[in-house]
Amino acid sequence: MSKAKRVRIGIIGTGAIGGFYGLMLARAGFDVHFLLRSEFASVAHNGLHLDSAVHGALTLNPVQAYSSAADMPPCDWLLVGTKTTSNADLAPIITQAAAPGAKVLLLQNGLGVEDDLQPLLPASLHLLGGLCFVCVHRTAPGVITHQALGAVNLGYHSGPATDAVSRLSITEEGAELFRKAGLESQATPSLSQARWQKLVWNVPYNGLSVLLRASTTPLMGDANSRELIQAVMSEVVQGARACGHALPEGYAEHLFAVTEKMPDYRPSMYLDFLEKRPLELDAIYAKPLAAALKSGHDMPKIRALYQALAFIDTRNG
Repeated sequence: MSKAKRVRIGIIGTGAIGGFYGLMLARAGFDVHFLLRSEFASVAHNGLHLDSAVHGALTLNPVQAYSSAADMPPCDWLLVGTKTTSNADLAPIITQAAAPGAKVLLLQNGLGVEDDLQPLLPASLHLLGGLCFVCVHRTAPGVITHQALGAVNLGYHSGPATDAVSRLSITEEGAELFRKAGLESQATPSLSQARWQKLVWNVPYNGLSVLLRASTTPLMGDANSRELIQAVMSEVVQGARACGHALPEGYAEHLFAVTEKMPDYRPSMYLDFLEKRPLELDAIYAKPLAAALKSGHDMPKIRALYQALAFIDTRNG
């Protein structure tokens, strides 16, 4: 593991996603540094705690915790686990914490999140996207509950690697970090397709959980909501196809079946709604709708869902 220890990883946003993956990477022997805001004092004093149905009870203490990116050592990899609603503030933080030629991995939901950030970053940085298939939530400062799954699929977005071979090599390097931490990870040649695949789950379950005030088990236990979930999934698949991404045959049905077997889960947007945080509507709804429409395809059920959520979001402050 001596080689792995030389890789310095920075976690930008140590919530449920950043905390889970950062803790797993640190326990695997990587040199992991955590940037926190409101929970800095608690994590610096008490460490990070993971209650996992898969890995058991895990603790990381002491934690290399920071309240300012300026105090962090230069990191070879930066994993960004913040919400897309705060992306406007990310560029200077990333620039401060990045080593020369660093790889920046956005572990965020939605479409086009890298497109907005890329012009604000130094051209020397590699920008990648990561799609997390994991059921995690934060239960207290520095305390994370992990219910199921944990895989991360990575894709290269932009940066100094200009040919397909070197891009895939860097993406594979990132996937190997997660594999060494005991997590499934794949390098995908098409980040855009991978993001559309994740939308097949995110678009129905995130939005409908807010609209119907329900977690996954009640949503999957009612004939009407099941039919609506499948109809929305089908629209995402058609939208992806219109944008040039033919998703694997039976992919929506596979995700539907996986969700049936999952423990009861509150999607992240439902938690944001309950805690009166802004909803990630732009990345998960507005941008996919605009991309499909640009290709001559409308998604009417998703548009109606988006409009209803936008109404809710403006009155939930």
